[in-house]
Amino acid sequence: MPTPSGKRPARGPAERPAKAHVPFTALDLQLVLLRRMADHNPDLVEDARRELGVSLARMRDANKRWQAMLHSPKGRRAAARYRSVLGEPESATARRVGDLDCEARQWRLPLWPGLRFEVLAGPDGQVWNEWLVRAPDAEPPRLRTTADLVPWSCTVDEAARAFAPARPLEGTAPTRWGLAFTAPDPDGTPRQVVAEFTWGLLQRTRIS
Repeated sequence: MPTPSGKRPARGPAERPAKAHVPFTALDLQLVLLRRMADHNPDLVEDARRELGVSLARMRDANKRWQAMLHSPKGRRAAARYRSVLGEPESATARRVGDLDCEARQWRLPLWPGLRFEVLAGPDGQVWNEWLVRAPDAEPPRLRTTADLVPWSCTVDEAARAFAPARPLEGTAPTRWGLAFTAPDPDGTPRQVVAEFTWGLLQRTRIS
């Protein structure tokens, strides 16, 4: 309504149109995983991003939104958050870790058809672990020498089993893990290996 001066009053904050809510989807979660992997394998991530048909800006935005969800005081518990993003898990099985009981929930991610995104959730809904594992019906990689340890070739559990005994190492950042073990090189000479994983997937190795 015009004012006596003939000017229309400025719109207050409550009158501004609300920004449409954009749901966080399984595609966005895949971009979050890729964003962390880009620190070590930018070329592989670039290829994967193009396969998904999304822009670099979209990947950055997905990661920014995910971080905001993680740190929101009103955010869902981690287990509920994954269910809201990914839907009902493909499988949910009881598992015992040490003296504790939990549930292992697995989801398919289109970018990695041979893997599953696994979340270990406690009875109270608290998430104990979240990473990529081999799908139950997928052929595992053949890990025999250091030459087989190429980026994205294997998961933490697969490397630990192939080159036992493996010693777990503290990750350099959240969602990262490390393993130290001995593995033969292609000539059969034993080598000391430090393998680094992001979201459970091998990213790089240091061999001596």
